[in-house]
Amino acid sequence: MGMPVVHFEIVGTAPDALRDYYAGLFGWEFSTGDAVTEKVSQPGKYHFVAGETTGDGDGINGGVCGGAGYERRVLCYVGVPDVAEALRNAESLGGKRVFGPEPKSGDFTVGQFTDPEGNVVGVAGPSA
Repeated sequence: MGMPVVHFEIVGTAPDALRDYYAGLFGWEFSTGDAVTEKVSQPGKYHFVAGETTGDGDGINGGVCGGAGYERRVLCYVGVPDVAEALRNAESLGGKRVFGPEPKSGDFTVGQFTDPEGNVVGVAGPSA
């Protein structure tokens, strides 16, 4: 059985304006805080949308985030049992690590890689 997509991010240079845009467009409700690492978003600019608050309550968790200097993009995170191993596997298959695993401690860890075509994909899982 394959690993599921567990999170999405919409990253931009003006995350507060993007939050307001998606709230108006889709009716999403947000809570705001920090990302697990500043490599994902500027502190205090991670606008989290819980999947259980969207649609029939079975949506995917996500975030609207970024800030000045962050690359605009939409990406997904795949849930994995071991972020470091997933990043090594991505590299062995021709991808390139962007960052991770981060943070180095805590309950939750993330990383990002580019596939052979240059698409950025995230992986997320428990901290080792």
